[in-house]
Amino acid sequence: MTQADLFSQAPPQLGNQYDDDRLLCSLIRRHFAAELDEVEAQLRSLGALSGGELYRMQLEEIREEPELVRWDAWGRRVDRVRLTPLWRRAETIAAEHGLVATAYENAYGTRSRMLQFAKAYLFHPSTDVYSCPLAMTDGAARTLLESGNASLIERAVPRLTSRDPARFWTSGQWMTEATGGSDVGRSETVAVAGDGDEWRLHGRKWFTSSVASEMALALARPEGNPPGASGLALFYLETRDAQGCPNGMRATRLKDKLGTRKVPTAELLLEGARARLVAGPTHGVRDIVPMLVITRAWNSICAVATMRRGIALARDYADRRIAFGRSLADQPLHLDTLAGLQAELEGAFHLSFRLVHLIGRQENGELSPAEAAQLRPLSSLTKLLTGRQGVTVASEVLEAFGGAGYVEDTGLPLLLRDAQVLPIWEGTTNVLSLDFIRALEEVGGMHPLQELVGGALSGCRKSKLSRAAEHAWDQINQAAEWYDERRRRGDVAGLEAGARRLAMMTGRALQIALTCEHAQWAWDEEGDRRPMDAARLLAAGSDFLTRLKPGPTRRLAMDLIDESPRDDSSG
Repeated sequence: MTQADLFSQAPPQLGNQYDDDRLLCSLIRRHFAAELDEVEAQLRSLGALSGGELYRMQLEEIREEPELVRWDAWGRRVDRVRLTPLWRRAETIAAEHGLVATAYENAYGTRSRMLQFAKAYLFHPSTDVYSCPLAMTDGAARTLLESGNASLIERAVPRLTSRDPARFWTSGQWMTEATGGSDVGRSETVAVAGDGDEWRLHGRKWFTSSVASEMALALARPEGNPPGASGLALFYLETRDAQGCPNGMRATRLKDKLGTRKVPTAELLLEGARARLVAGPTHGVRDIVPMLVITRAWNSICAVATMRRGIALARDYADRRIAFGRSLADQPLHLDTLAGLQAELEGAFHLSFRLVHLIGRQENGELSPAEAAQLRPLSSLTKLLTGRQGVTVASEVLEAFGGAGYVEDTGLPLLLRDAQVLPIWEGTTNVLSLDFIRALEEVGGMHPLQELVGGALSGCRKSKLSRAAEHAWDQINQAAEWYDERRRRGDVAGLEAGARRLAMMTGRALQIALTCEHAQWAWDEEGDRRPMDAARLLAAGSDFLTRLKPGPTRRLAMDLIDESPRDDSSG
């Protein structure tokens, strides 16, 4: 047998990542009917890059990583990061396609955020988490605008939102220190007042995810301020001076991480870094909240995008891989597994884009009081739930490839390693669970989320959605009853101990309800019954055998994975 005679498995392939995504296409048709051609042209262009040039570069650069260059050839301390070729290309594409700018140009009013995050959804999986600096750039622009600091707005926002790659800036977000992690109130960075409005920052930022950016927002404690979070202030600083030298800071090392290895995360020593106050000299954590709302939304969309990429690869591979005499696509159990993953994706997708929709309405001054009460808990809840789903789905996707899923050169392990940051960055599951119950306290309990579920289900007429709709309604009401009972008893410890379970149950109810809502629209407007199947599988949870009749399970799986809609005028 010669080398030419040996079997060689065909790898999975990607096409245009907009055209091939029925879920995204359906969302865009639903919300941009009047501007469909111009919006789809933008997304189709980015989808071609995501499934083509960027994906090829990603596979070619699997083992490349950023490098910290501390000294130049003449012995000057420069602390520059040499980025990977894909990251340099991604920066240009991000600027030109308006990955940040789209939200601030506001060409589509409240829907501008939806278009921006649709672009982020396409862009993220093929760019080695270049979405990280983009998220913080977006968050910094929003924070500065809401601060009302005219000089900083004039200086930075046009650069943060530019479409010109030569003018475009990205921003860091420097909060984390070794003393606290999520407990930022223990920050040890000190701010010393200087001449005029200048301050000097001294301290150690233990985890700075965008050290190569042109600017950053950082928390520090002005001298004489009390301990705790209220004594911190929010500062603006540029990372280099006019000559390109580091602004009073030294990078001690780049982090050696499990995943997101292309993201140049550094430990920084601030040694008199020049900075300016963004707002007042106290309550900096409150001042940076607008950034957290935006970055958590990015985290959610990136989690959904990771799921979508994994499923796209697994579905294509199922047509190419022959096992036991049949393609994987002809194996009922394999189809059933992929269908369950697709259902998780659809629930996470609709929850994330509902959050984005509310952010867009808030920024355009159109948020109703009821929607405002939904937005506050949804910000934490959506990030919490989708981050965990992203890891679970990525792990299952690797298993769908068998041994190939464990081999670095295939690019598949990257999905799981990079997904693991999603439940950690911007608040772990437990931190966000506690924030969720704080949010409920602020908005008066679970009633706003019950209203959201009820509103989503109110238009569901299709009988095939009835069981899923009933399940969502039962779940949200059970969650509300559990929460109300502990509030009445003053059982703070019990409420905190069950906060994760409360959040998971609430989030699942919301995902089912929003998937049902879109399923009814998809049937009415597109004749597509697959979103109904997604809603039914979501409602079944993990117990597929007892909550679904055995008969339709395989048909549901085939319909949900198949990209061609099937006619079904019954029920």
